[in-house]
Amino acid sequence: MTAPLAVRDLKKHYGGVQALRGVSLDIEAGEVLGLVGDNGAGKSTLLKVLCGATFASSGEVLLDGQPARFANPAAAQDAGVATVYQDLALAGQRDVVANFFLGREKLAGNWLARRAGWLDSKAMAAHTVSELARLRTRIPDVHLASRDLSGGQRQALAIARAVAWTSKVLLLDEPTSALGVEQQQQVLDLIRRVSGEGIAVLLISHQMPDVLRVCDRAVVLRLGLVAATLSGADLTSENLIGYITGAMEGREQ
Repeated sequence: MTAPLAVRDLKKHYGGVQALRGVSLDIEAGEVLGLVGDNGAGKSTLLKVLCGATFASSGEVLLDGQPARFANPAAAQDAGVATVYQDLALAGQRDVVANFFLGREKLAGNWLARRAGWLDSKAMAAHTVSELARLRTRIPDVHLASRDLSGGQRQALAIARAVAWTSKVLLLDEPTSALGVEQQQQVLDLIRRVSGEGIAVLLISHQMPDVLRVCDRAVVLRLGLVAATLSGADLTSENLIGYITGAMEGREQ
C-alpha cells in the first residue's frame, strides 16, 4: 500500500548551511511516526517543507505516491495535509465554534441572510459539538472563549479542527510542550484516536516518554540526515538518546 506521505532524498540549504542533507521517510496510514533530534537536526525545516511553508532545494515530497509541491500551508491543507504548530493559531477572544470554523465559516441558508454575510451559527455549533464528540475531546462549553480553556483543551481543539478539515496526514509540532501530566495524556490519547481513523500522524517532540507511549516508529534526525528509524523492541529511550547525541553513530538502523 502506498504511504499517504513520503519524502525522497530531501535536501534544503540556506546559503552555505545544509539544513537537510538527503532525508527519506514514509508515514503510513494509521501510524504515529515520531520525529526526534537535537536543536538544529533539521526537524523544523522538514516540517516547513512538508506543510508548504518553504520549498526543498532538491528531492521530492510524495502524496499518495504522486509528487506534490505545496505553494503554501493552505494548499497543503486543501490536499489533505494539516499542521498544528506549538502556538496553535487560535483566536483567544473568540469561542470554540469560531475557532473550529476559522477561515471556513458557514453562511446562513437564507439567500438574503447570506447576502448580508450572516453565519449559520446553529449549524456551526452543532458540527463542532459532533466533531469533538467523535474524537472524545472534552470541552465543557463550545461557546467559551478559547483563552478560557486549559492548555490541554486548547491543544485538543487545534488538533480536532485540523482533523475535521483533512483526510490524510496530520503534522504535530511539540503538541505536549508546556502541558501538565494529565493534559499531556489527554492529548496523547487524542493522537491515538486520530491515527485509529486511518490518518497518518507525524509527531515532532522533544519528550521521549511521549514518543515511547504513542509512536509506532520513530525517525531520528541528526545534522540533517536520518540517523536511525526505530520500532518495536529497538524503540527505547536509550536508543533514541544515543542516536540523537551521536553516541551510536555508525549503527544506523
